[in-house]
Amino acid sequence: MQELGYQLLATDPHTAARRGVLHTAHGDIQTPMFMPVGTQGQVKGVPWNQVESIGAQIVLGNTYHLYLRPGADVVEAAGGLHRFTGWNHPILTDSGGFQVMSLQSTLKLDEDGVSFKSILDGSSHRWTPEDNMRIQEQLGADIIMQLDQCAPYPAERDFVAHAMERSSNWAKRCLAAHHRPDQALFGIVQGGMHLDLRLESVGRLLDMETGADRPFDGFGIGGYSVGEPHDLMFETLGQVAGALPANRPRYLMGVGNPTTLVKAVGAGVDLFDCVLPTRTARMKTAFSSQGRLNLKNARFTRDFGPIDDACGCPVCARYSRAYIHHLYVVKEMGAGILTSIHNLYFLIDLMKRAQRAVEAGEYQAFMEEWMNSPAANDY
Repeated sequence: MQELGYQLLATDPHTAARRGVLHTAHGDIQTPMFMPVGTQGQVKGVPWNQVESIGAQIVLGNTYHLYLRPGADVVEAAGGLHRFTGWNHPILTDSGGFQVMSLQSTLKLDEDGVSFKSILDGSSHRWTPEDNMRIQEQLGADIIMQLDQCAPYPAERDFVAHAMERSSNWAKRCLAAHHRPDQALFGIVQGGMHLDLRLESVGRLLDMETGADRPFDGFGIGGYSVGEPHDLMFETLGQVAGALPANRPRYLMGVGNPTTLVKAVGAGVDLFDCVLPTRTARMKTAFSSQGRLNLKNARFTRDFGPIDDACGCPVCARYSRAYIHHLYVVKEMGAGILTSIHNLYFLIDLMKRAQRAVEAGEYQAFMEEWMNSPAANDY
């Protein structure tokens, strides 16, 4: 079994951008990197061979949804998520806490855990941090996340502070309850848009490692991209990332906007995930170096060029804008699949270019080039 760990390979001299590699039991993840989301055990509409072909190194599953269906016991009986799904590369499972916290009408929250009703059949369920660790160990992902409380935006400071404190308390319990040596456990930084609360959250996570059997293997930065202006996020993100240990990965949760990714790498973030590339594809929108393209627009009827002339993805190598436009018009499912593949490639390739820029010590120039491009203000 490959040893878990993060290796920092290079830093940029003019920004906080980093280049590293995260070792897991199912392979290495080169960072910075975007992670496609496979909420229910599959990247929506995209077969695994296509996910592999675009260079994805890790995908996400969601504990809440997999717990409800097919059930953690079914996945465990199959040999874990890798054997159950057929994806033989690294997998990360989110704790499902964000999904649970969104169920405001049925949610009952206390210091010991959370009670909620299933969105499938209304059945009642109860999770403590220990329950959540047990479920994620059954699922068997390479990286698992602590159970936390994500505060919405906007929210009163007292509410955000209480959510941060509860998340910290749950993190300590998750750390104590996590036993699988082949799984990496990430703690999560909370605190909303308040820098002092976020830095307090970081301090609490680091303090609780003292005396623990093992430290956190990395850190998620949660509670951003919950409705706030992204400029507001960047008022604190760099200082939060910089307060985390340099020898462990930093994961900005739920972010997939290309411009935000470029800026966040410059702030010292290593990993990202979001449903945006596949969701926008289902809404007929493609990413490109010139900005967003609504491929159902009539102007693409006779446009026989690729989605993006600058793109090296398998979709751009074979299909035209006109053809994909036609598929959207006739409501053929292939339209969303092809655009999803392209959009995912776009973000993964963007991060690979970021890796090369950090290695060359030229990330500042890379970031400035992107910010001055036609696409920068369209995302």
